[in-house]
Amino acid sequence: MTTRISHWIDGKAAPGTSGRTAPVFNPATGAVSGEVDLASVEELGAAVASATVAAREWRRASLSRRSAVLFAFRELLHQRTPELAEIITAEHGKVLSDAAGEIARGLENVEFATGVPNLLKGGFSEQAATGVDVYNIRQPLGVVAGVTPFNFPAMVPLWMCANAIACGNAFILKPSEKDPSAALFLAQLWKEAGLPDGVFTVVHGDKVAVDAILDHPGIAAVSFVGSTPIARYIYERGTANGKRVQALGGAKNHALVLPDADIDMAADAVVSAAYGSAGERCMALSVAVAVGDVAQPLVDAIAARLPKLTVGPGTDPDTDMGPLITAEHRDKVASYIGAGQEAGASVVVDGREGDLPPDGFFLGTTLLDHVTPEMTVYTDEIFGPVLSVVRVDTYDEGLELINSNPYANGTAIFTRDGGAAREFQFDVEVGMVGINVPIPVPVAYYSFGGWKDSLFGDTHMYGPEGVSFYTRGKVVTQRWPDPATSSVDLGFPQTR
Repeated sequence: MTTRISHWIDGKAAPGTSGRTAPVFNPATGAVSGEVDLASVEELGAAVASATVAAREWRRASLSRRSAVLFAFRELLHQRTPELAEIITAEHGKVLSDAAGEIARGLENVEFATGVPNLLKGGFSEQAATGVDVYNIRQPLGVVAGVTPFNFPAMVPLWMCANAIACGNAFILKPSEKDPSAALFLAQLWKEAGLPDGVFTVVHGDKVAVDAILDHPGIAAVSFVGSTPIARYIYERGTANGKRVQALGGAKNHALVLPDADIDMAADAVVSAAYGSAGERCMALSVAVAVGDVAQPLVDAIAARLPKLTVGPGTDPDTDMGPLITAEHRDKVASYIGAGQEAGASVVVDGREGDLPPDGFFLGTTLLDHVTPEMTVYTDEIFGPVLSVVRVDTYDEGLELINSNPYANGTAIFTRDGGAAREFQFDVEVGMVGINVPIPVPVAYYSFGGWKDSLFGDTHMYGPEGVSFYTRGKVVTQRWPDPATSSVDLGFPQTR
């Protein structure tokens, strides 16, 4: 039996009318678990109409009321994390602990947004000119939308919607059609928290729905997380239609391991960051850059850890790594292993081999050594459990390798040398840097985003930059009449 997964419009489930659906799989079994409705242009239009009405009223809600709704939503999400984690694992495949961790990081953004009365404080200048005061305020955009990826079906929507709603906007979410049910669970929690109908909307769909979002004149801004080609497309089409767009693209994250690094700590960190969630993370470490004599000890330490990892269903508490999202993606990732071998890389551990579950979309951990920059395993974002080791002779050679890469999302350095670490964070041309931290995703009161082909637009996601993205500034200059001094003056206004 399969579940029908519908849209959420105007505060309730809205079965699709387009006649188009897509299958939703359980990646651990390979079985179809649901059918998700795919929206038409007309259905997206109906969602925007509902959100537009809701936005007019929600922007008038007091900051204290908005904050109260966010606090209520935060409590509900915290209490019902186990339920949501099960939904994520059933459709994405990641282990339950990883799903719970994703929700916890999303909760951080909700907690940040509860401080909206402070976040939207403006500035005031008394007596900027004689009898004149000037102040600035930030106001919501209206209806905004988010297009989110399959790999974080709860966290990434929470990166967007918490700030957007706190700032007084109505938010339309287009989640991945591969794991859409988490979005509906969030919609139900928003309703239980007291959010007015229409302020949070879920529209499922494929490219038809995405293009409709990018083209609809009633949507003021679009946030996106996904691959670089799609991020570029979203940015170009959205901005061509006059929208504000933040589009986060792909990554090829490097870990620079210096000769003085603690090998065991570095190996533990690299394995965790490379293979967690089966490597389906935009912040996964997919390249270890080994400097000088550290290379062989590092490869040996990583290889020794991989047989201890258990690959299996995410619901099994003994599982360390679950399946990939689809059979097609698993096969694509596996093809890179053969391509790397043919290009001259050494396959130290082959994820295509070993004791894997017979059903589902499973692939084991892979470690490739002696990878060089022209190989596709290095140039492409694989988005799977494949770690490449590139050997370099010096720190400068490793730094140049990282800085010449077209992606610039996250990076890390492993060293005991504080001077080298400081030099690295100063010189490396990457948006997020970890020092002995393998996945440097910022806490919610900073902002997330890379450089170069990892970001299209000039605003990072969540945190203070998220508040700026979902609002626009207005400056008010005021003078109250004094009949005794009032007169006609056709000259240009002076400030003295």
